[in-house]
Amino acid sequence: MRMQLASTGALRPGPLVTRVDRYVFRNLALALVAVTFGLVALIWLTQSLRFVELVVNRGLSLRVFLILSGLQIPYFVSVILPITTFVVVQFIYQRLSGDRELTVLRAAGLSPLALARPALVLAVLSVALGYALNLWVVPAASSQFRQYQFEIRNRVVAFLLQEGVFTPVSEDLTVYVRARDPDGLLRGILIEDARQPNSPATIMAERGRLVGAGGVPRVLLMTGSRQEIDRQTGRLNVLTFSENALDLSGASRGDEQRFRDMTEMSVNELLHPSGAVPARDFAKLRVEAHRRMAMPLTTLSFTLVALVAVLMGTFRRHGGLLRPALGVLAVVALLAVELLLCNLAARHLALVPLIWANAVAPAVLCGWVLFGPQFRLMPATLQVKLGAT
Repeated sequence: MRMQLASTGALRPGPLVTRVDRYVFRNLALALVAVTFGLVALIWLTQSLRFVELVVNRGLSLRVFLILSGLQIPYFVSVILPITTFVVVQFIYQRLSGDRELTVLRAAGLSPLALARPALVLAVLSVALGYALNLWVVPAASSQFRQYQFEIRNRVVAFLLQEGVFTPVSEDLTVYVRARDPDGLLRGILIEDARQPNSPATIMAERGRLVGAGGVPRVLLMTGSRQEIDRQTGRLNVLTFSENALDLSGASRGDEQRFRDMTEMSVNELLHPSGAVPARDFAKLRVEAHRRMAMPLTTLSFTLVALVAVLMGTFRRHGGLLRPALGVLAVVALLAVELLLCNLAARHLALVPLIWANAVAPAVLCGWVLFGPQFRLMPATLQVKLGAT
């Protein structure tokens, strides 16, 4: 749809501006949703490939695959939202400029602030969404992802025994199953159990069945033997049994504690870590907290960079690639500086304010360049109007 002005020449600024705002904002919002969804889908496909092996080779259900891969989507959105906002604003306004719509709007008396207002509203909404993701959604999703992954590695893996494959349940426990019946009965079982370093054992059984008691995976072995070597005497001890239950959760890892990663900590926990966190990681946690609070503001900075690249300068009939290219290079440079500052600030906490400066300073500078002349002319305009009255 193309915006049309009244042919009578009598322009009413109020309704016109409202119509322009709705028109541009609708284009920006739809493009932002489409671009963000497309990039997230692409990243999700590439990152979820590492979970396909769990489904194909390990027998996990499609539900587990979707949960594991879906819990990473909020993080993907939080990372690419500033970039997609920049791309969408620059593309839509560049298209408006190429279609002469910006020229018509300028001729109708719209100031740079009025032209940029839909993009600024979109940027503010993106900043709010970025804060919601960084401060609440991403830590919660990351915590669930790591907890779920931990449970799979330490619990569910025992139920993923494959026929004719030596399955390492843990570093010191390996299970081999010759055949597995449709009803779950295991045949030809060989277990190498080195969880007790002083007495490693080799267990063989004709049949077995996996059972779970209290969330702990066990295998019920039937008609087999247990062979151990006494390290002191060197004698081989053989114990036959008709029925024996063996814990497959990993005795040496059963009490393993899952240490929380900083991606699943709240900002308050990052700024005030508990005593369980090593002292050498305090600086990294503090930098991560400031990065989360500052990163959403880069969306506003990137938006203003795009607006300066499109709205500043004179109109060219065939468009221009120099200013959009400079805008892209500026955003790439800001992203590189952000990574550099985060790495340096983790070593020298005195550099933490530079993280905020890198997020906010481009917005202040671009806002002054774009809107400064208009605000500087406001006092003179008011004096003229007062004198006319």
